[in-house]
Amino acid sequence: MVIAIRAPKKAPPPPPLTLSQVPAHVGIIMDGNGRWATNHGLPRLAGHRAGTENLRRVIERFADYGVHYLTLYAFSTENWNRPKREIRGLMSILSRVIKREIKHFHKNGIRLLHIGRLEALDPKLQQQILDAIDLTKDNDRMTLTIAFNYGGRAEILEAVRRIVSEGVHPDQINERLFKHYLYTVTIPDPDLIIRTAGEMRLSNFLLWQGAYAEFVSTPVHWPDFDIDEIDEALLAYSQRKRRFGGLLPAEVDYPAPANGKNGARPNGRRALGRNNIQR
Repeated sequence: MVIAIRAPKKAPPPPPLTLSQVPAHVGIIMDGNGRWATNHGLPRLAGHRAGTENLRRVIERFADYGVHYLTLYAFSTENWNRPKREIRGLMSILSRVIKREIKHFHKNGIRLLHIGRLEALDPKLQQQILDAIDLTKDNDRMTLTIAFNYGGRAEILEAVRRIVSEGVHPDQINERLFKHYLYTVTIPDPDLIIRTAGEMRLSNFLLWQGAYAEFVSTPVHWPDFDIDEIDEALLAYSQRKRRFGGLLPAEVDYPAPANGKNGARPNGRRALGRNNIQR
């Protein structure tokens, strides 16, 4: 008699934490695939492949928290400086991930977007990305943006070139207009940027858009980034006080002047302005 033994089912993930605030848009710099592979005695491409295995869990966890926009930094304009074999492997991995995940994304209400220079990619991969974008264009649970062949400096330069080529008068140029020339025109600026593998830099990721984003760095390499790290990052974000260069109401210790000029403090001293700063 043959007895079939079923593998135990995975326990469901714990419910999301109850947080005072949740970011609408999270960007992630997915770093550490190569170091993860080295630590496991594997080639670098094995690390990149391993870095795709947690995508569903990561996306679903952020969606469960009500994060409406998630941007993943997958391949930068500087990554073309890597060995050709690794670059070919990364392109192949992206193609396989789209084939493997797109139906799941569509079924679960995920809209897919791409930011970066699409024209530099292989035509077949370009079409695959465009088809995935078209398939999911009406989904509204979450917008997943893949930054592939993306660089923040290149994006800003391209925006400037387009503004100049269209003959926009300098007096018309402001932040609102400039945003319409960026790749991210249809999505809000990130509230939180997470970087894995312990690094503390943006590496050319969303330089304009991330000006006031909160930043969280985790020592965990991207293939090991999972629900626990997401919970910790969002908990840290919920405890931040976002001032955007100003003050929170509870932090103001004297009334703001109604005329916009330097006001007087309650003790009679004048507030320090540009012309009377003590040095």
